[in-house]
Amino acid sequence: MTPTKLYCDFFGHNYEVTKKVTNHVKEYTCKCCKKQLTTNSNGKLIELTPKFQEINSALERIYNNRMMRLKRKTISSSIY
Repeated sequence: MTPTKLYCDFFGHNYEVTKKVTNHVKEYTCKCCKKQLTTNSNGKLIELTPKFQEINSALERIYNNRMMRLKRKTISSSIY
């Protein structure tokens, strides 16, 4: 058992946000053991599997496109 794993088993994980996918969905990584989690559809933390990485990537793309579209709409409406 590695020392970082032992530390996390004893004291618990020390998660930090590593990626903000949307306002409600984030990805987290433990500073010690590098375990990765994400937020599921119910707001619970779950392990970041390749499937959830793919889902988060698509969700981030859709979210960013929507934000850009809303931003352009706001700018164009304020010009007139």
